[in-house]
Amino acid sequence: MKKILVALSGGVDSAVAALLLKKEGYAVSGAYIKTWMQESEVFADCPWERDRDDARAVAQRLGIDFEVVNLIEAYRERIVTYLVEGYRNGVTPNPDALCNREVKFGVFLDYALRQGFEAVATGHYCRKGIGIDGHHLLKEGLDNNKDQSYFLALLSQDQVRRAIFPVGAWTKSQGGAFALEHNLPNARKKDSQGICFLGAIKINDFLAQYIPDRPGEIINPEGHVVGCHLGLHRYTIGQRRGIGVPSNTDHKCYVVVGKDLENNQLRVAFDRPENTDLYTDEAVVHGLSFIGQPLEEKTTLQARARYRDPPSAIVFEPFAQNSARIYFKEPQRALASGQVLALYDGDVLLGGGFYA
Repeated sequence: MKKILVALSGGVDSAVAALLLKKEGYAVSGAYIKTWMQESEVFADCPWERDRDDARAVAQRLGIDFEVVNLIEAYRERIVTYLVEGYRNGVTPNPDALCNREVKFGVFLDYALRQGFEAVATGHYCRKGIGIDGHHLLKEGLDNNKDQSYFLALLSQDQVRRAIFPVGAWTKSQGGAFALEHNLPNARKKDSQGICFLGAIKINDFLAQYIPDRPGEIINPEGHVVGCHLGLHRYTIGQRRGIGVPSNTDHKCYVVVGKDLENNQLRVAFDRPENTDLYTDEAVVHGLSFIGQPLEEKTTLQARARYRDPPSAIVFEPFAQNSARIYFKEPQRALASGQVLALYDGDVLLGGGFYA
């Protein structure tokens, strides 16, 4: 019997994953990962205690061992620092993707292996397979509306080999019905939203603890000052709402198209396809990692420019170590520096990297 540690988040998907594995005869235990100092004031409305208690209730219902694994310090070093410094330097980080590589399938997987477990399971909607060369493959989940493979684009072969995704071949509705059928205590719980550890907490409320506001000018394409921003870290490329600049007489709205860190200016323009600051058919990605063999030659693939985007046809052209130029068949809107591009060959996730 393979000994598996399930990351029980308190949500339905991980609970269903644990139940499926137990029904298949695996030796299953559950763990709630504590990732941040949720007791601080900014987390006053964060339901982490309920999530922990729901995870424990699921374990009790399934009759499996349960523990709380404290990874606060590792999370601070690997995710929170990355998040804060990214915003401070004018980029838009992707903490969820990095959390999967560095925490869930990083320090948490290492912990599980030290405790004698052979693999870690989560409630991610994605699937695994074996390639013709014997390498472990990671594939899109069958539920197109729930597929979460994008957030696993930074995993390595060793991490995928030790990962199990029991719900990847199911739809979300199937999982929900299965949870109700088996009277799981959190069966009717809604999915959490937002950044992995913030939940419903607004990112700017969190960043206010670390990055002081630094007001500056908002500049339009003609170089005219059209408003005042509160601090460049509060904005991201493509943002429409909350800029503080009214529509013009034609009711056209400004969107963020750039940040001038040196002059502390926020650049805005109207959202038009011909706006090359907002729409582009080329991008550079760096920090590339691959689940299988690295791509070392120019090739045609598919990619997801961001989560929820449909796959786009691309030409992948490596030009330096762990870096490549990406040529999109169709122009893409608002490719923010620091976000993740996920690479695919059909439904197989090949890897990913960060927009420069």
